[in-house]
Amino acid sequence: MTAGRLILDDGELTYQRRGDGPPVVLLHAGGLSDALWDRQFPLLARDRIAVRYDARGHGGSSPVTGPFSHHEDLEHLLDGLDLDRATLVGLSLGARTAVDFALAHPDRVADLVLVGPGVSGMEVEDPFTVDLIARLRASTTVDEVAECLLRMWVDGPHRSPDEVDPAVRELCRGLTAHAVARGAFGTAPDELHAVDRLHELRARTLVIVGDLDSSDIHGVADRLCESVPGAEKVVVAGAGHLVNLDRPDEFDRALLRFLRASR
Repeated sequence: MTAGRLILDDGELTYQRRGDGPPVVLLHAGGLSDALWDRQFPLLARDRIAVRYDARGHGGSSPVTGPFSHHEDLEHLLDGLDLDRATLVGLSLGARTAVDFALAHPDRVADLVLVGPGVSGMEVEDPFTVDLIARLRASTTVDEVAECLLRMWVDGPHRSPDEVDPAVRELCRGLTAHAVARGAFGTAPDELHAVDRLHELRARTLVIVGDLDSSDIHGVADRLCESVPGAEKVVVAGAGHLVNLDRPDEFDRALLRFLRASR
């Protein structure tokens, strides 16, 4: 396995690369890190080049210090690793980044796996999320911000904190507090307003969503499947937003089935 740091004009991205074969890049959710993929990374590296990295402001990558774009950072990463084309597996913010990248560079995307997907330009309407965003804006400490984000994306609208695996919640708490402190949520990235351009996506696409996720995320999943030719959707029972942590076996089966069908 290769672990490295990609030097950008205004910062660095930490990454790991492992395996040989068709490239697949794992993009984590906002507020977390590439640790989100601890289970899937070695699994995919058995017969592929698996790459995972920390988005700017997350994990070991540089803090956010000014204007930036997640999809441009991804472009620089692929260039730096000499990967012309890859399958992108993104969860939440990672899916949002993957969609923007696929719109900007359609020839560089083999397949898309969009998990609990957000897309740039989407409207937030779920009352649970709207209320937590208001609380988030009123928060004054890192711990308060992190707890709002945990309620929003780890617990979700249909579970109390006590109904979530304590190990998952504790992992996410530490990663989220770290990302908040590094400015991950302080500066909005430049994006492509993809919500009105989903019909332009041409990559083979799988959408995975937990049945306990918010109505906004389910709405995005449905819109993707209506807009992208041949897109497939898998709904995982008993999973919230972080499907691969809540129901890892079901997630892995859906992911591997889709990837194997493309080879």
